[in-house]
Amino acid sequence: MRFGKQVEISDSFIMSKGHGAIAQYVILEELGILSEEDLNSYGSPDGVLGDHPYLGLPGIDASSGSLGHGLPTALGMALSDQVFQLERLIYVVMSDGEMQEGSVWEAMMVAPSFNLTNIVAVVDLNDRQSFAKTSEIHPNFYPLISKGESFGWEVIEVDGHNVHSICNGIMSRSGNAPQLVVAKTIKGKGVSYMEDVPIWHYRSPSRHEYQMALKELKDPST
Repeated sequence: MRFGKQVEISDSFIMSKGHGAIAQYVILEELGILSEEDLNSYGSPDGVLGDHPYLGLPGIDASSGSLGHGLPTALGMALSDQVFQLERLIYVVMSDGEMQEGSVWEAMMVAPSFNLTNIVAVVDLNDRQSFAKTSEIHPNFYPLISKGESFGWEVIEVDGHNVHSICNGIMSRSGNAPQLVVAKTIKGKGVSYMEDVPIWHYRSPSRHEYQMALKELKDPST
């Protein structure tokens, strides 16, 4: 049954690991949705961009920050699309540590049961949470791929540092089930003193460290 007038809507994106919002803000500024002034005032008392995204900002489809809410929110959106016969893809980016939330696994179970095939969930699998390795403090979290498949998801593993690998993985989806994209990553990739070092989950670089990071990211051979 169709309710009201059929409308066209664009694909949606939810940054469920809200602490990664700055990456989303940069893309929104590049697309002209946020201004350069907005971006430059990130995290300042007079700015509009906080550490976590919130609904009401241009280009933000859901508030996040309390981990474990992004995937359930996507399910609600997908169910609404079914009712109103709307077509779009709903992308969700989650952290591996976040997936320990019970709400995530409830959503993992429900999505295939409701045939919510328009959800693409990308997991940033860097085996890090706060100051510890996920594999050490919660080994039963693994293996993630077979767990996802057992819940009825279409699962693919990609190189999380390779844009082509991620895009090709998403484009390979059959559309017969929700898709879980397991993106293997290294925390702090590309910056020698940050790679897989837990303190950088919280620390901000000094001016000298910042310049070092820029140099290494521009020239990986240094």
